[in-house]
Amino acid sequence: MREQLREKIAGEITLSADAGRTIRKWREEFGISQQELARQLGVSPSVISDYESGRRKSPGIVIIRRIVDGLLDLDDANGGRVQSRYSLGEKSDCIISIKEFAKSMQASDFVEAISGTNLTRQVPLQRDIHGYTIIDSMKAITSLGSMDYLKIYGWSSERALIFTGVRFGRSPMIAIRAHPLKPAMVVYHKPEHVDDLAVRLATLEGLPLVRTDISLPILVERLERME
Repeated sequence: MREQLREKIAGEITLSADAGRTIRKWREEFGISQQELARQLGVSPSVISDYESGRRKSPGIVIIRRIVDGLLDLDDANGGRVQSRYSLGEKSDCIISIKEFAKSMQASDFVEAISGTNLTRQVPLQRDIHGYTIIDSMKAITSLGSMDYLKIYGWSSERALIFTGVRFGRSPMIAIRAHPLKPAMVVYHKPEHVDDLAVRLATLEGLPLVRTDISLPILVERLERME
């Protein structure tokens, strides 16, 4: 469990366009202050602050590993509270399909592959997608706690979260906006109607919000064929 979570966090920081922001998100996810992490690593708190704010250049993989191990070691000292809530190897009932791509694909190509329509016209489809998760939105709302929510991200947050059973699309976007970890794209499968609030929230987050109306079996088949 620890090694899986270690690789997930390190990979996400390494792949992130803003490594400092991603470090901060994970530190806050663990409930650890900059001062606590700095003491664990034997550095000044200003070093952590500089990395998170971007005042220092993005850390290399060696520093990233030290930061991740520091977070995990502090969590161990707290009884492994965060690690115990991660079940990266288990598939939740709300997850219909989940996959990591062998290589990333352009968001625009992903949208074309699922016959999607970008509802957030101000947000360009110029980002990489490293995987996807198809989620039963009603089961997710009723069964996922704040920490369990992280299960849907697989090995990278740079993925498309595809929600089925959406009526107006407010709840998924409110949940995404409230959580520090963000996907690369949000997709609604056959929504009844997409509320303007959902589009505004996605635009504020800079996330493409996409609609697709193809049948679920065809959607799953197309996605599972992607490499």
